[in-house]
Amino acid sequence: MDFHIVEVTLDEVSIVRWKPEIDRERRVAIYDLLEQNYFAPASGLLGPYKLHLEIQDSRLVFNIKSTHSGDATESVFLPFSGFRRVIKDYFTVCETYYEAIKHSPPQRIEALDMGRRSLHDEGSELLLERLKGKIDIDFSTARRLFTLLCVVQMRG
Repeated sequence: MDFHIVEVTLDEVSIVRWKPEIDRERRVAIYDLLEQNYFAPASGLLGPYKLHLEIQDSRLVFNIKSTHSGDATESVFLPFSGFRRVIKDYFTVCETYYEAIKHSPPQRIEALDMGRRSLHDEGSELLLERLKGKIDIDFSTARRLFTLLCVVQMRG
């Protein structure tokens, strides 16, 4: 079986084109995700998969469609509340990092980048934990999905 995502879409209605850096991260995350990922719904839905991410009623929704089995779909819901703090902290550090790139010495940029990566790892680990028993993913897939989760939660 093919346990991987071949197409990913985001709930474009709720996404704000925040800053060019964030939009670039979104594009890179989607590209990297499609290049290499491991994604296996616990339900046994056959892959490969098309994935649509959105926020509904304060929950993150993974809408999964099998490309192997015509109309076979499923949705996995996760409470969004546990992600709010790490996403807020991540965006705060990202903002500071993007500003530092313009004016700060390399040591400051490096320190901020380490903090940014650490928060990204924390969010990725949280996503892995929350998906346990629902969708099996590896850490690099979790990192890319966390980036997309951050983008999807940005509402106008």
